[in-house]
Amino acid sequence: MEPKIGTNSMTISTTKKVRLALAPRWAASLAVGLLALTGCGGDSGGGESAEEYPSETIEVMAPADPGGGYDQTARSIARSLSEGGVIETGSEVYNVPGASGTAGLTQFVGENAGNPHQLMVIGKILVGAIQQTDAQVSLADTTPIARLTAEYDAIVVPAASEYETLEQLMDAFEADPGSIAWGGGSVGGVDQILVAQLADAVGVEPSEINYIPYSGGGELTPAILSGDVAAAASGLAEFQDQIDAGEMRLLAVSSEEPIEGIDAPTIIDAGYDVSIANWRGLVAPPEISDEQRDAVISMVEEMHATEEWQETLTANNWDDFLLTGDEFGEYLEAEDENITQTLTDLGIIE
Repeated sequence: MEPKIGTNSMTISTTKKVRLALAPRWAASLAVGLLALTGCGGDSGGGESAEEYPSETIEVMAPADPGGGYDQTARSIARSLSEGGVIETGSEVYNVPGASGTAGLTQFVGENAGNPHQLMVIGKILVGAIQQTDAQVSLADTTPIARLTAEYDAIVVPAASEYETLEQLMDAFEADPGSIAWGGGSVGGVDQILVAQLADAVGVEPSEINYIPYSGGGELTPAILSGDVAAAASGLAEFQDQIDAGEMRLLAVSSEEPIEGIDAPTIIDAGYDVSIANWRGLVAPPEISDEQRDAVISMVEEMHATEEWQETLTANNWDDFLLTGDEFGEYLEAEDENITQTLTDLGIIE
């Protein structure tokens, strides 16, 4: 196991808790969930009251490699919970990459039933990824907690790129679609949808797009800097350090309005009627009680009000997008329907 780095009461771990054989654990996980429901569980906290929650470390899963948007969000949540004084039990982040986030989702649902101390970061990307993989679980198998942030994509190229404007890049893309290797996040996620919408804006067929998915910013950033991809689309926060250092050139952002402090036009202002936002939030495992769910939501709402979280929103150019409980559950259902239709229309899924 990799060493953990402690910060006050918070413990952050980048250990990849990937289970290579999930299936044999299902029976045990379901048994744990049933025990929790009957009040006979061991360590899941099945019988504690809202006043007692949390009674152990809060563990937050980022279903991707370190360095990407999921990872940044998970670590920001953990830091705000601990350093913001919301909890005294400590917090831990761990990464479970693979299958565009659905490997983590499968593990999360299968191994944590009934445990309110386990949380998982999700986002619009994961909704689309579920549609394209053989995942045996979906977000309907989780307990919705809160939608927290909205973030806009950035279109970047290496600093030495011949493309100095989005228009130049799009002209080359239109002329020879296959010559432009686009890097981005998981298959079916916001980044791929954005590239598909850009293609549609200049009459390029989805089948002609040369899109290369990466599981996280830790893989995508080197691919851009080395020139393995000609251009990339991903969350602005993931590229900000390289943009500031002059290693990447920011061509445009996917917001509808210009972003304060960002020296780049919107894609709309650059001449293409395209905009998109990614959101991220939290879910808990299945089979937690209503009281436990309410306690988790209260904890997250308290975190949302901390100075640490508000500073995080500002530092990462994340929009405050809070929505909790049943309303978030309804939002997830609508997103699933809308994204499925969008991916179908773009020819990404049948």
